[in-house]
Amino acid sequence: MESYSIRDNVLQYRAQQALQEIMWNACDEVGLDRAKWHVQQGGDGQLAILPAGTSERVVATRLAPLVDRLLREHNRGLAPEARVRLRLAVHEGPVHLDGANGYPGDAVVHVCRLVDSPQLKSALQRFPGSEAALIVSDRIYHDVVRQYQDLRPEHFLRVTASLPGKKFEAAAWIYVPGENAAGRPPLDHERRGATEDQLDDGGVDREDRPVPRSTGGGQVFHHITSHGPTAYGNGNTVSTNRPDDVVDPRRPRR
Repeated sequence: MESYSIRDNVLQYRAQQALQEIMWNACDEVGLDRAKWHVQQGGDGQLAILPAGTSERVVATRLAPLVDRLLREHNRGLAPEARVRLRLAVHEGPVHLDGANGYPGDAVVHVCRLVDSPQLKSALQRFPGSEAALIVSDRIYHDVVRQYQDLRPEHFLRVTASLPGKKFEAAAWIYVPGENAAGRPPLDHERRGATEDQLDDGGVDREDRPVPRSTGGGQVFHHITSHGPTAYGNGNTVSTNRPDDVVDPRRPRR
């Protein structure tokens, strides 16, 4: 969930309720039996291990657009600080279901790194009109997205998801429902591979952060970010700002 840590207690409580409701409703609409998922709650997100036999096409291509639509309905009329926006990640691989303190497995680590990558955080910021952003592993993209084309493969942006502090780097693909993520040029830090220390919580290079414009009254909400993995896996592992009034210093002013 984006912006979770900056909310007060009441807004955190409501955001958690919204996350649960959105995920249950989304699963019902696409025919996924969420009652059979192994879910590890994280407050601002959740890691879910899906049962064998779950359709990878449904998880990788139908869930994110539906979550985006349901969030759009939920967020309508809410103040900016109360909006719920989600980052989702999908990966696959073997997972131990009998771990002493969670679900051990490289697939779990991988999907959690994807959902926390600055590249995905940046994508959610670059499309302030969207309520969700999806990142899939290279394997999921080639085995599911390209093969079946339920979503247009050319709208996925190829990135190198990286968390230098975690010694993680992997090819991945980002999709933003209703947008052409590949049609937007990557930000500077995506091109040059900025370290975590160079990025703010939203994955934006501090040198490139937009500057608030004077509004002559009211409040300006900007650089809203979030944390927390939501993952779905087994053979399927998924992980589950709106700065309207800002000026990008890299763009010429008229």
